[in-house]
Amino acid sequence: MENHINNKYKVLFVCLGNICRSPAAQGIFEHIVRENSMQDRIEADSAGIYGGHSGAHPDRRMRTAALYRGYGLTHSARQVRGYDFPDFDLIVAMDDQNYEDLMHLAPSVEDSHKIVRMASYLTDHKISYIPDPYYMGSEGFSLVLDLLEDGCRNLYESIVKTL
Repeated sequence: MENHINNKYKVLFVCLGNICRSPAAQGIFEHIVRENSMQDRIEADSAGIYGGHSGAHPDRRMRTAALYRGYGLTHSARQVRGYDFPDFDLIVAMDDQNYEDLMHLAPSVEDSHKIVRMASYLTDHKISYIPDPYYMGSEGFSLVLDLLEDGCRNLYESIVKTL
């Protein structure tokens, strides 16, 4: 895969509103990147299909659950933009609806090949998508963090093999 001008491999995590799953994935992934001293080679961001939360911090419940595990989530929500496609090497959808929405937003067939499902990186869990914890209670946030830790670890390993 082609790297960009700053020579960093860029990953964009995408969920519906960019306040729960995708900022958590970004925080976990960035933590893994820092642990492996790869900040000069890999960077991440997150965005939402829906723009109604733009500028908002991640959901308080997700921030609390993530902080308990050592992840500080400071991202400000934003909507996916057309120029995200050429700007990122990989665009990671949290569920099938996000995946389909991203496929419709992709400006070219080449850009659509950058879109993947987060669940395809899961090895410790048998689930085909990352559920939205917004209405699930605290157990939902813990489950999502478990899934994202699994998926982000495997995603990181797959990227490092290509660098």
